[in-house]
Amino acid sequence: MPSPTLDPRTARLLPWIVASALFMQMLDGTILNTALPAMAHDLAEDPLRMQSVVIAYMLSVAVLMPASGWIADRFGTRRVFLGAVLLFTFGSLVCALSETLVELVAARVLQGCGGALMMPVGRLVVLRAYPRKDLVRVLSFITMPALIGPLIGPTLGGWLVEYASWHWIFLINLPVGLLGCLAALSLMPDLRGPRTPFDVPGFLLFGAAMLLLSIALEGLGELKLPHDRVMLLLFAGMGCLSAYWLRAGIIAQPLFPTSLFHTRTFAIGILGNLFTRIGSGALPFLTPLLLQVALGYSPAQAGMSMIPQALGAMAVKPVVTPLIQRLGYRRILVGNTLVLGLLLAGMGLVDGDTPYALLLGLLALLGAVNSLQFTAMNTVALIDLDENNASGGNSLLSVVVQLSMSFGVASAAALLGGFSAGSTLHGGLSVLAAFQATYLCVGLLSMIGALLFMQLSPQAGRNAREGGTELPPANGK
Repeated sequence: MPSPTLDPRTARLLPWIVASALFMQMLDGTILNTALPAMAHDLAEDPLRMQSVVIAYMLSVAVLMPASGWIADRFGTRRVFLGAVLLFTFGSLVCALSETLVELVAARVLQGCGGALMMPVGRLVVLRAYPRKDLVRVLSFITMPALIGPLIGPTLGGWLVEYASWHWIFLINLPVGLLGCLAALSLMPDLRGPRTPFDVPGFLLFGAAMLLLSIALEGLGELKLPHDRVMLLLFAGMGCLSAYWLRAGIIAQPLFPTSLFHTRTFAIGILGNLFTRIGSGALPFLTPLLLQVALGYSPAQAGMSMIPQALGAMAVKPVVTPLIQRLGYRRILVGNTLVLGLLLAGMGLVDGDTPYALLLGLLALLGAVNSLQFTAMNTVALIDLDENNASGGNSLLSVVVQLSMSFGVASAAALLGGFSAGSTLHGGLSVLAAFQATYLCVGLLSMIGALLFMQLSPQAGRNAREGGTELPPANGK
C-alpha cells in the first residue's frame, strides 16, 4: 500500500493535534506539584503521602510505554491515539471527582495509561505520514509543549489552587481533550505497521526494568529512599534490562529488535538523549528552587521569571530547519550540546548581585538552545529508521526520553542534597553555593553528550534533509 498522502488541510492541522495532546500531558505532569498541599488538606491526608499521586502516574507511563509501538501497529494509529486521549481525559475527570486518596491514585493510573500512548503514537503518526524532508519542521513544532508545559505548569497550578480549587488542575484537561478527540476523528490517519506477535516475556522484563529504575531514580530524589534500597532497585532494574537484551538477540520478534542499533544515527541519538537530557530535565526542577530558596523570590516572581525560557524556545523554532539543513546534524548537535552545558554551568554564577535582566537573558538563551537540542536529537534518532523498525524505534525513544528526564531531576536532587548537607535554609550563602555547585555538575554531565554526537557522520541525515528519502510505505488508509 502506498504511503498516505495528506491533503493540505490535514497536513496543516495534524501537528496541532499531536502538539495539543503532548501539551496536555506535559502540563499535567508539572501543574500537580504545587497543588499537593491543598489536595492533602481537602482529602484529610498527610501531605507526605500525597507523593503517591505523582508516582502512580509516572509508573503507569513507564510500564505501558514500551508496548505503544506494537499496540499502534496492531490496532491502528487513529484508534489508539483517540483511545489514549479519551482515557487521559476520562482519567482527568475521575481525578477531579475523587474524594479519597485511593480513588485519586487509581484515577492517576488511568491517566498514566492514556499518557503512555499519546506521545509515542502521536510522534509515530508524524514519522509515517510526512516526507523525511518535512520531519525536522514538524517535529520542531510538536516538541514545543515539552518545553512550555514544565515552565507554566507550576505557576498555573499555584494560581488555580489559590483562586479556584485543586480540582481545576484536572478539569482544564476536559475541553482540550474533547476537542482533540473530535479533531482526531476527522484528521488522524489510520496507519498500521507490519503485524508481529507480541513479545510478552520481553514486555514483562522490559516493563519490570523501567518500573524498578523509575522507582530507584525517584528514590534518589523526591522519595528520599535509603541508599541501600536505591542500589538494590538499580541493580534489579539493570538485571532485568540485561536479561531483556540478551533474550532479544536470539528471538525472531522481540519488543525492541536489536537491529535498531544497527542504524548508527538511531544508536547515537538514543544515547545522546540519555545523557544530554540530564541537564534539560534538571532545569525546570532547579531553577524555581534557586529563585525562591536561595534568592528569596516569591512563587509568583519565580514563575514569571521562567517566561523568557518559553519565549526563547518559541523564537528559535523558525530557524531550526534551515540551521540543520545548512550545518548538518553533527555540527549542530556537537556545538549545541557544548553551549547547553556551558549555559547550565553559567547558571551557577547567578547570585543576589546578578542583574535581573541578565538572568532573564540567560534563561531565554537556555530556552532557545534546549529547543534546538530537543528537535535535533529526536529527529536524528528517527530519520534513518526503515518501516520495520519505525514503531519500535519511536517507542524506545519515548521510553529513553521519559527515563532520562526522571534521571535529570533525580540527579539534580541528589547533588543538591549532597552539596547542601549540613547547611540551613537560613545560611543563605551555603544554600546558594550548593545550587551553584549543582548547576556546574549538571552542565558538565550534559556536555558528555557532545562526545557521543561527535560519532555521527558529517553526512548523517543529509539525504532526508535534502528531500531525497521518504519513509518506506506504511499500511494505512
